[in-house]
Amino acid sequence: MTGVGERPVGIDELLEQVRAGYQRIEAPEAHRAAQTGEALLVDIRYAALRERDGLIPGALVVERNELEWRLDPQGSHRVPEATGHDLRVVVICNEGYASSLAAASLHRLGLHRATDLVGGFQAWRAEGLPVAP
Repeated sequence: MTGVGERPVGIDELLEQVRAGYQRIEAPEAHRAAQTGEALLVDIRYAALRERDGLIPGALVVERNELEWRLDPQGSHRVPEATGHDLRVVVICNEGYASSLAAASLHRLGLHRATDLVGGFQAWRAEGLPVAP
């Protein structure tokens, strides 16, 4: 919602604005961080894409419309992995667009280390990183 006198922004400008608020992560670095326990990978792709393309082993699957409720450390519907506001979350969508907006939303909940995967699941797969059927 825009305020009085504010102009609406298009999606490209909005993505640029939200991405300026945090450091995005590339697939190899996300893989290393997940392997060492430094980051929680969260797959927000919808079921049809997960069924078609597979899953990232160890990633937590959370539907996009439930993300904030599941990862809010203070929320009554949080997942056990939502241990605190310092949790490093890497949000993964299909191509790295919806995940940027999701990461920005997590920042608004106080998850200041939340980020997203540049290029999404498709970049993960293109790097040859593990995918389970």
